[in-house]
Amino acid sequence: MTITVGILSGKGGVGKTSTAVNMAAALNHFGRDVIVMDGNLSTPNLGLHLGVPVVPITLHDVLKGKNSILDSVYLHHTGLKIVPAGLSLDDLRNVSPEKLKSVLPSLSGLTDVVLIDGSAGLGRESLAIMDAVDEIVIVTNPELPAVTDALKTIRLAEEVGKKVKGVILTKSGEEHDIPIENIEGLLEKPILGIVPFDKYMRKSLIRREPVVFSYPKSKSAVAYKKIVADLAGINYSEKAEGKVGAFFRNLSRR
Repeated sequence: MTITVGILSGKGGVGKTSTAVNMAAALNHFGRDVIVMDGNLSTPNLGLHLGVPVVPITLHDVLKGKNSILDSVYLHHTGLKIVPAGLSLDDLRNVSPEKLKSVLPSLSGLTDVVLIDGSAGLGRESLAIMDAVDEIVIVTNPELPAVTDALKTIRLAEEVGKKVKGVILTKSGEEHDIPIENIEGLLEKPILGIVPFDKYMRKSLIRREPVVFSYPKSKSAVAYKKIVADLAGINYSEKAEGKVGAFFRNLSRR
């Protein structure tokens, strides 16, 4: 069974794309087959993060009915399977985000999980992803504007009947951070993991690779692997890493 997961945030710049990419890389690390898709149709970043800004067939082409979703899946040199969106302004014309729900079933049974990197905010694209996926993970920073927008995103997801699995806090460690227990109390969702400020995140972005792949023992890489391992219900350590077991069964619980 293929599980689809939307990676969403209320605010831009919180590390949502990095989280989608590195969760996918962590899943690959634990031996799972995963596709990461750029659901941000207005300002896509997935291809830029991975060094493939231009590809022959994009998600925009799929949503316009020009190609099958299978035609838009590419194998990155890190082992990730990716579906980039188009960068051209022409790609935005006559594209319907709502069609995502009808094209995703074509991937069912072909991969273990599809992670969809959503657009920031609560617009049409985010709503289309909420409608199309099985589960939602929220990404935010431990600062008031980002947490406030995360709360709005959670409330909207619940209004449309979608389960929010939990929250990932990124760029943690600054003096202005809101205490973790306060964030958890405000959002009323479990904190799935905390990703600290880490110079290797920047270095991996320059290399156009997930930090889990480029610097697997860095603090941020270990944090992402721990997040995936905890969702999987397995024991994890840097020296002796387990295999993913119940991750997708856990995600599919209502």
